[in-house]
Amino acid sequence: MNIDGQVALISGGGSGLGEATARHLAELGADVAILDIDGERAAQVASDIGGYAQQCDVTDAESVACGVTSAMARFGQAPRIVVSCAGIALAARIVGREGKVSIVLFQKVIEVNLFGTYNLMSYAAQAMTDLPALDNGERGVIINTASAAYEDGQVGQAAYAASKGAIASMCLPAAREFAQHGIRVMGIAPGLFETPMMESLPDETVAKITENIPFPHRLGKPSEYAHLTADIVRNSYLNGTVIRLDGAVRLPPR
Repeated sequence: MNIDGQVALISGGGSGLGEATARHLAELGADVAILDIDGERAAQVASDIGGYAQQCDVTDAESVACGVTSAMARFGQAPRIVVSCAGIALAARIVGREGKVSIVLFQKVIEVNLFGTYNLMSYAAQAMTDLPALDNGERGVIINTASAAYEDGQVGQAAYAASKGAIASMCLPAAREFAQHGIRVMGIAPGLFETPMMESLPDETVAKITENIPFPHRLGKPSEYAHLTADIVRNSYLNGTVIRLDGAVRLPPR
């Protein structure tokens, strides 16, 4: 799919991977709509790129539905490109050293990461089905964000790994379901990236985190995630699979 002139909708587009993706797709000529829990930050990014922003809680289905319809109203058509980047990375042992369980945290992470992704995918696909097909029969592409942790989650990441594993697992069945409408579904599983969460850590902690990354021997750049999303959009034969973007890292137990 040619990106120029298409409508792109990005959740979590106010910061991190989502912000980088919003900026990159706008540079390539897309009309970009940003959904983010931080409406002020989303509005700032949208202002920078000539896009549209809507405050949105992805855990609330009605909020997501409103975000999709408002983006459609702003640009006059449903998005053909949807990227789900909203998420949280809360960590806790299943049973902590003091014997306290982390069920509430588990529910929160699943709600934001998994339900939030499912909500956006559902309403985006619903809207895409009414779009006219392009010359190759394609109507759109949905890109969901998993994580390298879905395959090698660390101690304390049971909730996060479970949420990202579910996102990865639903990629193929979703792609099969939407194939009849010419809608592709892909996943990206980032490794260790320069995100706001990483930027808050001390330098020595970041150095320890990066020491296991084979090559390039550094944290991933949000722009590298953004470029992969663009490559997926352009390559219409990519469908129903998850791509690890991680510098060949395999996360150690701790």
